[in-house]
Formats: sequence, C-alpha cells, structure tokens
Amino acid sequence: MLSRFGKVVLVLLLCGNLLSAEAAEVKSLWKPVEFAILKFNDEAPKSWNLYHTDRKGLLLLRLWKRYLLVDLQEEEVFDIDPQMVKSVGDNVEWSPADRPNEPLETPNWKTRDIGPMQRVQFRLGKDGYILELQIPLLPNGKPAY
Repeated sequence: MLSRFGKVVLVLLLCGNLLSAEAAEVKSLWKPVEFAILKFNDEAPKSWNLYHTDRKGLLLLRLWKRYLLVDLQEEEVFDIDPQMVKSVGDNVEWSPADRPNEPLETPNWKTRDIGPMQRVQFRLGKDGYILELQIPLLPNGKPAY
C-alpha cells in the first residue's frame, strides 16, 4: 500500500504528464509581417505571405501552397507540411514542435542591412531557386521580427 505522501506524489506526476502532453499540442499564433518584400528568382511571386511569432528570428513563409520555416539566427530553412498549418483569419496556427529534423540545403546564405530593411537571400538546394526576403528593421536598426 502507498502512504499518503506516495499517493500525492503519484497524483502530481500523473498531472504533470497530462499537462506536458497538452502543452506539446499547443499551436503558436503566427501574424503577418507588415511591409515585407519577397523575391523569388528576382521576381515577386503572385501568392505569398510572411508570418512572425513572439520568438524573434523565426519566420514562416507561405509561398504558393508551400510553407517554409526560416530560422534567421541559425541560417536554416525547413519545409513544413501544409496540412499542419491552419489559417485563422489573417493569421496562421502552427507549432514549432512540428518542425522537421533536417533543414533544406540553403547554400549562398547572405544577410545584409539595406537602410530600414534587412535583406536575407539564400538558394533552395544546390542548383535551386533564389529566395530574397526583405524584412523591416526597427528605427534603432535591430530586427523587428
């Protein structure tokens, strides 16, 4: 038989496991990046949007029907399953816990401040298309997203 203390510990452990499982399923709300510019092989794509969350340096790019997670700090890009992303008005919901293990190959990664914008340019794959993001900077020159 378990003592009263043992029962309390057991209940706390079970509650902790339930809460951690529930927290893993919580999706983050991603909001559109205002005034961003995207170039795909030096042309503006017809259908795209760029989203940010509270965590700086992470952006979610919708390019046609494809989603890409762009990690500016690690200089990595991940291909996201569009079935995992849910539209909520102008925003989208997606959990960073659903990020794939392996990033896409992104050679030629270049970052440069161009006035009030930060330009991030990279190639998708060894001989793939070139993506260029222009993201607004704060007046002090720090990244807004």
